[in-house]
Amino acid sequence: MGAGFDQEGWGDTRSWVEKGLPGAERIDRAVRLRGGWTSQMRRLDLDGGPGGRRSLVLRSFVKPFYLRHAEGLLTREATILRLLGDTDVPAATLVAVDATAQYCDHPSLLMSLLPGAVRLDDRGAEDRAELLARQLLGIHRLPVPAHRRPRTYQAWASPERVTPPAATERPELWRRAVDAIRRDAPAHQGCFLHRDFHPGNVLFAGTGADLRISGVVDWVETSWGPADLDVAHCSTALALLHGVSAGMAFADRYVAAGGTLAEDPAAHLHWRLLDALGFAPDAEKVAVPWRELGRVDLTAGVLTERLEGYLQALFERYGSR
Repeated sequence: MGAGFDQEGWGDTRSWVEKGLPGAERIDRAVRLRGGWTSQMRRLDLDGGPGGRRSLVLRSFVKPFYLRHAEGLLTREATILRLLGDTDVPAATLVAVDATAQYCDHPSLLMSLLPGAVRLDDRGAEDRAELLARQLLGIHRLPVPAHRRPRTYQAWASPERVTPPAATERPELWRRAVDAIRRDAPAHQGCFLHRDFHPGNVLFAGTGADLRISGVVDWVETSWGPADLDVAHCSTALALLHGVSAGMAFADRYVAAGGTLAEDPAAHLHWRLLDALGFAPDAEKVAVPWRELGRVDLTAGVLTERLEGYLQALFERYGSR
């Protein structure tokens, strides 16, 4: 129980979980899961149930910013997990939710444990990217009736909030990128978006020909909007993780899988830049959980260089000549 359930401030959460368990089933161990940023994630190993040992996953919001938004985030994730239960998307099954911490020490959501693990290493990255593109297309094609659609997407960057790296040697590149998102959002056809789809939120199992996606997690930001925006977010993450060429190739993989993106290069560029600028100035927000998962090579300097190289590549491919 060294992951926190026996320390002060978690007793009510433990009681809430155990009161919902069947029969004599109880929490035997809690293991802190690495790689999260917005919330604390724990694997709860249960014992005493009629089917023997099993595990669940507990998400709890503890940081002040996310505590303020926890009700909306967790309520949305609970709703989406219920919706996905009738699809072939490999998402967790909702067990219980206490979005306002009425019973828990912190706003929490309890769900099933998915198989597999996050894989962020460079080896095998291209094979995983192919699977990521197909999986994202499957999410976008979900037939969601109008009354069950999630909220309209929210932009994660604006010209006023973008902070270029303090030591950048390419200020003109940043000015050009910021100016490009000052325009109104392009007209688009909406679809069901994960909204935070990237390698850190996808679980893989198997190797070689047996490699497969075994789970897609973190549905708190699920939205309705342009497919380009989800593709943009995964593209930026791939550029930061594996280099600019990996980020630039993902949209092509998505289209090759059967996906449709904006025909107007300027419109597609808008969505790509809108996402990439949300990582400024140095992508340290994602680097912290990625380093926890073994990518200690992703220093602030490396990420800044890759982010700037990615912005330049976007302009070279999609910008006006």
